[in-house]
Amino acid sequence: MSQSTPIVLAFIGGVFLALHGGFNSQLSEQLKSPMLTSLVAYIISALIAFLAVAVNTRHFPSFYQLKDVPYYLWFSGALFSVAGIGLYYYTIPKLGISTMISIGLFGQILFSVIAGHFGWFGLPTEPMAYKKIFGLLAMTLGIVLIKNT
Repeated sequence: MSQSTPIVLAFIGGVFLALHGGFNSQLSEQLKSPMLTSLVAYIISALIAFLAVAVNTRHFPSFYQLKDVPYYLWFSGALFSVAGIGLYYYTIPKLGISTMISIGLFGQILFSVIAGHFGWFGLPTEPMAYKKIFGLLAMTLGIVLIKNT
C-alpha cells in the first residue's frame, strides 16, 4: 500500500467526523441532550460495528487472549470517546462547526505531539522538532483566522 492511500483514508475519516458532528449536533438540539445523542449514536454504531465484525472477522480471540487484556483497556477508550463526542455535540451549536472542529483538532494535535514526544501509551516516540512547534503555531493562527472571520 502506498503512502497516499492512508493519507486519503485519513482525510476521508476527517470529513466523516465533521459530518457526524454536524448531524449529531442537530440531533442533540432536537433531543435537548448531548449525552442522549451520544447514547443513540453509540447504540447505532455498535449495531453497525457488530454487522461489520460478523461479516469481516474470520478468527475471534480466545478466552485466554481476552483475559490477558489489561482491564483499563476495556473501558478507557470508550470513556474518553463518550466524553469527547458529547462535548462536540454540546459545543458545535454554540461555536459553529468550523470553529469547534478546528479547536477540537488543535487539541488532538497538541496532545498527540506531546504524547508522541514522550512515547505515551506504548507508541513509538516522535521527538519534538522545531517544525512541529512551527506547525502548532501556524495552526493556532489558522484557528484565530477561522474564529474571527
